[in-house]
Amino acid sequence: MAINKEKKKEIYEKLAILVKENPSVAFVNFHKMTVAQATAMRRGLGKEGVGFYVAKKTLIKKALTDAKIAGDMPALDGEIGLAYSKDQVASARGVFMFQKSLEKAVQLVGGIFEGRFASQEEMVRIASIPPRQTLLAQFVNVINSPIQGLVVALDQIAKKRV
Repeated sequence: MAINKEKKKEIYEKLAILVKENPSVAFVNFHKMTVAQATAMRRGLGKEGVGFYVAKKTLIKKALTDAKIAGDMPALDGEIGLAYSKDQVASARGVFMFQKSLEKAVQLVGGIFEGRFASQEEMVRIASIPPRQTLLAQFVNVINSPIQGLVVALDQIAKKRV
């Protein structure tokens, strides 16, 4: 269905703001997704603080070109949507989780990370970074490990003396 010029301008402006204000944007091919799966994905991403916006590829490409982002823009093949978030890894991680659960009905095809275009492989690597809480737990475990070893050693020495 054709879109009039005013609507295209409105969509373009939303895309320009979306790209400018979010440090992380994932490009998503959702060609094989059903409406029920799309609704479930939107709700799941929304719970994580990730938005999902679908527009015509020509408008997306124009907004990305006008934003003057460093690097080479990945090929935007198929039906493309943008997953965006203020958290740098949340958009890629959210889409990647749905990519695994929906059997390739949705696929990361690239994105924007730290002000430059990222390829599909880079976005998958970014998506595999654990959440902040997990990283903090791992850090605490690393700090706690030597202390725990010292306590166990002192306990064994105390048992030998008694």
